[in-house]
Amino acid sequence: MTTKIGFIGLGAMGLPMSSNLQRKGFAVTVFDIDADKMDKVAALGAAKAASIAEAVRGQDIVFTVLPATQHVEAVVLGEDGVLAHIDAGTLLVDLSTIDTKGTDRVIAACRDKGIAFIDSPIGRLSFHAERGESLFMVGAEDADFARVEPALNAMGTDIFRCGKPGMGTRMKIINNLMLLSTAQIDAECIALGTKLGLDIQTIHDVTGGTTARNGSLHVLMANKVLKGDMEPGFTIDLAFKDLTLAMNAAAENRVGLPMGAAAHAAFGGARATDYASKDYSALLDYACRNAGVETPRMD
Repeated sequence: MTTKIGFIGLGAMGLPMSSNLQRKGFAVTVFDIDADKMDKVAALGAAKAASIAEAVRGQDIVFTVLPATQHVEAVVLGEDGVLAHIDAGTLLVDLSTIDTKGTDRVIAACRDKGIAFIDSPIGRLSFHAERGESLFMVGAEDADFARVEPALNAMGTDIFRCGKPGMGTRMKIINNLMLLSTAQIDAECIALGTKLGLDIQTIHDVTGGTTARNGSLHVLMANKVLKGDMEPGFTIDLAFKDLTLAMNAAAENRVGLPMGAAAHAAFGGARATDYASKDYSALLDYACRNAGVETPRMD
């Protein structure tokens, strides 16, 4: 029997992921406030819902992938939200990156209603999602994970079990603290190297051959800003939001993050400019502008 899936949120990650589900044999119903995005998945054979209620009724699994904590809580916990209309026995899976306390509130609300819940934030970038190569950090009970695993495999290539519900969200916050702080360091290093007269290919190749190698430079920047592409896969604005999640978690747990705080401030400065809506690899362009050098490019 074909698994019926409701998919809410068709942003940079949700659109390609729901499209992959539809292509790979799932019966997908999509909902988003942007009708044009729904049309793109409908062109592949998916159904379009006129409301959250229509998107969740009669489904085996409901996925949500939304920008921030307040959006997840409004969509899931709101008066006319997911939990108001979801059928008993339907599995709810949130793919968003949100505050740990927000995830815990959703977990509690689902428990009160008898609805199984998984948090499974997404790793990697939008172009990975387009190719069906996403990574998932999953917080789930064993029986619930078995239900969702085929759908996750249709959207990605790597699935990591992080523990019980709530642990996926916690892992994603740590992952993004690490990768976003590294991206800021990469931007500063390349700006300085350029100022010192080094060629970008030299910087790229040498650091790629030492333990300085990292995904922010050698995957993200090499495929985005170093090719002159700053169209958003993951915006500086959203990256700042994710760093804020890490800083809040650190404050609540009395953990000092001096490097994280510096990266948070740097992203805060960038988002106050016209770079806010650009891909976060554009940190390099911003750093080079501040350094008074032309941003290097690679073929």
